[in-house]
Amino acid sequence: MIAFVRGHFAVKTPARIVVDVNGVGYELQVSLNTYAAISNKDSGQLFTYLHITENAQTLFGFAELAEKEMFLHLISVSGVGAATARMMLSGMRPDEIARAIVQGNTKQLEGIKGIGKKSAERLIVELRDTLGKHPLDSAVSVAGIQTIDADAVTALVALGIGRAMAEQAIKKTMATVAEKASLEDIIKQALKNL
Repeated sequence: MIAFVRGHFAVKTPARIVVDVNGVGYELQVSLNTYAAISNKDSGQLFTYLHITENAQTLFGFAELAEKEMFLHLISVSGVGAATARMMLSGMRPDEIARAIVQGNTKQLEGIKGIGKKSAERLIVELRDTLGKHPLDSAVSVAGIQTIDADAVTALVALGIGRAMAEQAIKKTMATVAEKASLEDIIKQALKNL
């Protein structure tokens, strides 16, 4: 298994990073938290998880080990797949997810797209003890508003949301966020507005 990759960030989008490791490009699917952590960097190291299904092999990347650990906890729960876990980590930081689960806060978990009441309850039942015993350790400003809109829509589409719905959510979000809000903050708020 590939534990981490270290190299030059050849391509960076809010949902996907290509890391050039000695001439080999590794495409990693990332959360908004990871994107925010590396968006100002030209190179670095990302922890990885290789997700293998019948139809694909997908490499997920994480800026911090705590985020990878939370991802592994989330996908261990029945009904929570890799895409849903990435969506959760795009909407909340690992420590926020852990706190919501340990405190039994279903409302906060339901605020994430793709997580309904039953999924939130299942996450709490299956992970509360584990996360309670082993807690996790745990902003980029963009000048052009049109660029930030387009990047935010692209990120939502990459996370599996339809373009029309993504555009509507971003439009609604842009009307309520601060003028100098980061791309990450805009996308997180848009996820809550869906």
